[in-house]
Amino acid sequence: MSNKQVKQSSNTTPAIIVMFALFFMIAFVTNLAGSMGVVVTGQFGASKALSQLGTLANFIAYACMGIPAGIILKRKGYKFTSSLAVIIGLFGVAVQFLSGYVESFAVYVVGAFIAGFSMCLLNIVVNPMLNTLGGGGNKGNQLIQWGGSLNSIGGTLAPYLVGWVVGGQIADATVAKVAPVMILAMAIFAIALVVIRLTNIPEPHMETPADRAARLSGNVAKDKYSPMSFRHFVLGAIAIFFYVGIEVGIPNTANVYYSGLANVGPAVAGTMISGYWLCMLVGRLVGASIGAKVSSKSMLTVTSFVAICFLIAAIFIPETVNVSVFKNVIPLSFFFIVICGLCTSIMWGAIFNLATEGLGKYTATASGIFMTLVCGGGIIPFVQNAIADSVGSINSYWFLVACLGFLLFYALIGCKNVNKDIPVE
Repeated sequence: MSNKQVKQSSNTTPAIIVMFALFFMIAFVTNLAGSMGVVVTGQFGASKALSQLGTLANFIAYACMGIPAGIILKRKGYKFTSSLAVIIGLFGVAVQFLSGYVESFAVYVVGAFIAGFSMCLLNIVVNPMLNTLGGGGNKGNQLIQWGGSLNSIGGTLAPYLVGWVVGGQIADATVAKVAPVMILAMAIFAIALVVIRLTNIPEPHMETPADRAARLSGNVAKDKYSPMSFRHFVLGAIAIFFYVGIEVGIPNTANVYYSGLANVGPAVAGTMISGYWLCMLVGRLVGASIGAKVSSKSMLTVTSFVAICFLIAAIFIPETVNVSVFKNVIPLSFFFIVICGLCTSIMWGAIFNLATEGLGKYTATASGIFMTLVCGGGIIPFVQNAIADSVGSINSYWFLVACLGFLLFYALIGCKNVNKDIPVE
């Protein structure tokens, strides 16, 4: 079934709404793991590095599941894969919910790891499905951008809700206090499962009986090339690894650090971190509106450079320099960290476009590799906070400045396709 056939076959609105809801859940549950860093610090006495272990477990699941998820999608289709993802996500959040009552940090980490499998499966589903439902081209891209906006809303709500229900000081934070947020997540997962099962979701990319017979018989031609044969893709894959780590590391590290300050606390810090994800929403809406006029190369160059400037400003502004917002005294450096969300908002799309340019038939395989390297969202924050345990949270942002430096290099030099001699048709 072609994109055109999908578009004309039936009303696609219910399926689009389901995909939007899944986009929301991806960010909500992922940022729930990041926000829980404050909670495990309070309840389990975790160090800054260990506070990111839930996020690390969540994203390491991508490394384990990225390529298998693509295979499941190809063989079983969108409806089966999304249903499986929702069931796994419900179970993962339930395990995290129970961790506070059994007083076990290990159980919490296991729950985050299980939830990560769900997020990987959902990511594999929503992007190509929305593109297909939109009929490809500009309409398909527009649906993905709208989905990304809902993703940002989910990301905005998670830290705000966690900070609000914890309140007080970081020492008062417990998993039990966050129970209402986790129950909400489980309820949404349960509703999503019912809606998915009742919704007619087209399956244009599932393997045909002929494809399956060829695969089982081994009559599939071997190709001596792959996406890894292209230098600009290899560098782009590294850039994606760094980017996701930067996107997650910036707010997660700030949330744990500023929540521990007596004049800030979890509630205010959570609200500020919500501002970071709100900035990402604004950036994505702006990026979607100018995307047809401004090249991915220019967008990545500017945002990488500006983000470097913002982080350096945050590093050098003294902690004693504060501003008053709604009777709350907040360090000025925190604001520069928050507005980095304007920059990280459009980096994924820009890197993806640059890295897959000219790949042709290798694009689908490249997407699976990209999804595997999303694990950087767990590894980079863990490394950053291990550095923070030694040199302090603010100084640990130099590590992210270095990562952003690589993105700037990729935008200026590394994105050029120097392997145009490889056939891609």
